[in-house]
Amino acid sequence: MAVGTTERRPGHAGAAARGSRARRRRWPGLWHFLTFAAPGTLVYLCLVLAPIVLSVGYSLTNQALLRPKTEFVGLRNYELLLRDETFLNSLRVTTILTLIVVIVPNVLGVAIAALLDRRGWLYNALRSVFFTPMVISSVVISVIWTRILADDGPINQALRALGVREPPGWLSDPDIALYSLASIVCWQMLGFCVVVYLAGLQGVPQELAEAAAIDGAGPVRRFLNVTWPLLAPALTINTVVLLISAFKLFDHVKVITNGGPGTGTTASVAFVVLQEGFVENRIGYASAEAVVMLIVIAALSVITLRILQRREVQL
Repeated sequence: MAVGTTERRPGHAGAAARGSRARRRRWPGLWHFLTFAAPGTLVYLCLVLAPIVLSVGYSLTNQALLRPKTEFVGLRNYELLLRDETFLNSLRVTTILTLIVVIVPNVLGVAIAALLDRRGWLYNALRSVFFTPMVISSVVISVIWTRILADDGPINQALRALGVREPPGWLSDPDIALYSLASIVCWQMLGFCVVVYLAGLQGVPQELAEAAAIDGAGPVRRFLNVTWPLLAPALTINTVVLLISAFKLFDHVKVITNGGPGTGTTASVAFVVLQEGFVENRIGYASAEAVVMLIVIAALSVITLRILQRREVQL
């Protein structure tokens, strides 16, 4: 019996050793997660998901900063949104801004990128010039353009010097203020589109363009049939980024026009949300507007991604 017992011990020791090694193999994976993934996940939960959940909760109440008692009102805030002319007008303004900001920088960006897709110090310097507005604060950009486009600003003074008696009120005329605002945003976002398209052009195989040239295709046909299809990933990136940036636009609106001229001429959805929450002191109602804006942005982004990525797969 003693001999049998001593013979079984090595087997048990080996199983224990294998179990210990298996546990040691599992623990490094958990330790790596806690070291690298957990901090980022915690920040995301605290700064992104938690505010979204709180906003949804506030949107179902009549929460206000100065109201001592908060009551649950259900979907009443969302029902009021459907009849709120200010909010509906902000949706219209934001839609126009988004269309302009998505289309114009994409069109100009691919054209400028095609012109700058050359070697040399001059082209490198021009790339830096086009990208510079992207690294400048939106508030600084807005202040500069507010001075330039003022009724007595440099542009109108130059027009008067050329004989124009009544230059346009770029920011004071309700008919063109929105388009002036959109132009400023397009000017700032143009550099981003140029850089992304330049990166896409760097990945276009020269053999394809040379083969098309040998087949007799001119520059325009080579671009449309060879280069442009291969820029599909760059188009996807630019479109989604511009779409999200335009729909949550606030800084430019606040600094340049403050929602005017007039009543809500240039008031975007983000501007109206902050006005309702921190000026009108209607936190619950502003939260409902923010939730609607989040849903619209998420839906448009998903639809845009699906359409553009399907185009990439087909190509």
